Amino acid sequence: MASGAASGSTERPSLSIERTYAAPPQQVWQAWTDPEALIRWFGPEETESVMQADLDVRVGGRYHIAFATSDGERHDVSGSYQEVQPPRKLVFTWAWRTTPERESLVSILLEPAGSGTRLIFRHEQFFDEAARDNHLGGWTGTFRKLDRFLQAAA
Repeated sequence: MASGAASGSTERPSLSIERTYAAPPQQVWQAWTDPEALIRWFGPEETESVMQADLDVRVGGRYHIAFATSDGERHDVSGSYQEVQPPRKLVFTWAWRTTPERESLVSILLEPAGSGTRLIFRHEQFFDEAARDNHLGGWTGTFRKLDRFLQAAA
């Protein structure tokens, strides 16, 4: 399930995605917070490789992720962790190296769902609707890759 909303003139665009994974919350948490795990699944469908995943997962800690897409383009994103509540909640800022002034905010909430995990993802404070729409496509592919990664780890 995915949605995007931008109501009112002062509210910036955002997107929300919910997924359920057949893995316990701790395993999904580790996929997001362990650099060796994240390298194996992160990025949109057209990602060729994740070259770098530096994660200092603590409030105030920073992260930097670099990946290359099939067209040979390198993408660098970084930010800082705002909330860290293992294995339940992760909140961090998000800014591309090419547009550092366009900082947005990502929130990930993990809830037990039977023997699996319900992931509630929100990316907000986008610069404009085009940025939101581009991220929706990227995140949708990223979550499909996370699903495959978690299934392979089971």
